[in-house]
Amino acid sequence: MSDWTSGYVADVDYTHDFFHEMTPAMLALSATSRGQKHGLNQKRLSYCELGCGQGFTANLLAAANPHIDFHAMDFMPGHIAGARELAVEGGLDNVHFYERSFADFEEETALPKQFDVIALHGVMSWVSKENQDLIVDFIGRRLAAGGMVYISYNVLAAWAAAMPLRRVLLDHAAQSSSPTEDRVDEALAFAAKLEATGAKFFTINPSASSRLGSAKNMSRKYLAHELFNADWTPFHFGDLAAHLDQAKLSFVGSSCVLDHVADISLTPQQGELLAAESDPVQRENLRDVMVNEQFRSDLFVKGPRQHTERSAIGAWFETPLALMQRYNGGVLKLRWRQGEIALDHAQYAPILDALVAGPATVRSLLDQGVFGRMTWGEISRLLTILVGSGILSPCLPLEGRAAREARCQAFNLALCKRAEDSDTLRFLASPVTGGGVEFDRFEQLFLLALSEGKTDPNQWADMVWGILSAQGQRVRHEGRMLESDAENLAVLQVRATNFAARRLPLCISLGLCLPLQEGFAVPDLQQDADLDAAELPRQIRGVA
Repeated sequence: MSDWTSGYVADVDYTHDFFHEMTPAMLALSATSRGQKHGLNQKRLSYCELGCGQGFTANLLAAANPHIDFHAMDFMPGHIAGARELAVEGGLDNVHFYERSFADFEEETALPKQFDVIALHGVMSWVSKENQDLIVDFIGRRLAAGGMVYISYNVLAAWAAAMPLRRVLLDHAAQSSSPTEDRVDEALAFAAKLEATGAKFFTINPSASSRLGSAKNMSRKYLAHELFNADWTPFHFGDLAAHLDQAKLSFVGSSCVLDHVADISLTPQQGELLAAESDPVQRENLRDVMVNEQFRSDLFVKGPRQHTERSAIGAWFETPLALMQRYNGGVLKLRWRQGEIALDHAQYAPILDALVAGPATVRSLLDQGVFGRMTWGEISRLLTILVGSGILSPCLPLEGRAAREARCQAFNLALCKRAEDSDTLRFLASPVTGGGVEFDRFEQLFLLALSEGKTDPNQWADMVWGILSAQGQRVRHEGRMLESDAENLAVLQVRATNFAARRLPLCISLGLCLPLQEGFAVPDLQQDADLDAAELPRQIRGVA
């Protein structure tokens, strides 16, 4: 009898994450930033996700992008059943889930003949060579001419030194018959014991020692899928690019647009060396070594079409942008691979001030005069950094927002109702950006209370505490679990008040809120002007 799992961890569910880079509007901007034309501005699109896990990204994107038909597959029945359940709860009619393997997915008769986008997040590195071949064959047959592929994977440059550690963990786990999460704990404990013997591997490879130390605090579900599958391949970029070339794919660039800005990603000497390399594949190979890349998320296209200089600027001009963080005039402190990013307050403040009023196209911002005397090179560089840092986001066309908003509110209501019992789904859908915005369980419950007519933040706190206390749960604050009712309620009241002042206006601007009661006004509470580090996206708090 064959093992249907093919060595993949199947007794531990994958995490319910949302992957921002897979948002169609973000894919479009990434291509534009690299001077590449795309077809993602069509009125009707088809999007396929291979290895969708829990299907949360596909569901959220379907809610926020009604003009796109989403098809997503995974071989784990529990994942697909859960994804379909959420789609029904959220009232989605443009997402379709399939319990299939890579070997038989193409036999699915409900699939369209070709797709405009095929996306794989964290799949290629965790499947067998046979399945990698099947994926490339599927892309070659099913991706439309001009279509785009998003693919993310582990990179050999940073993982090479840790491969023996991963093998120690895997071999030790294989000796146990315990549940997978217990085997993860046992393997980590064994590796720590091995390190404590003075094993020279850890002395000579301090990055492996650091990985082992940080793994102790990571989710066991995440680690099970990250390190404990039978197949695990960190790629040399050139090898993967050569494989994808069999499907007629050409490399466009990283989906992380911060990496499109050389001076914040590389030293001057590194930039000079790369500029002298004429082979684009070899440039990426060298770049991975320069930055010690751990995980790449790349865009490939079937049939590249380069913009002219003029048409590239025109594509930027038509791009709508929205403010994604609270901004009241303060100083931005952003960091990337080369440390702190030097930005001129006089240049970015007028842009952010203009977007406080709501989304606007780059052309509109230009017409408002917010760029001052900046050259186009300076403008595009600054906008790329602000988008890559999560301060701004590209948006869907401004027309059609009302219809998208109704869909997103219905979907978000389903998510917020789930927050009554769980903190698993931590993103809401935006009809403005076409993507997701992270909210913790408390924030989702505050929005749920607001939708039920509770307009005072203290009422939100009361409702949340009623839910938690009925379930025997408590609030963790400053490293300790609060015991008394008064302490729990007081912390929730502070959280609710801060949420009303700091994030609720943004929720309304991005169309994230559930239907509000007529006459509701956002509380006018004064807060400091700076963007807090805790509000910034994880990827710019520092690079490992």
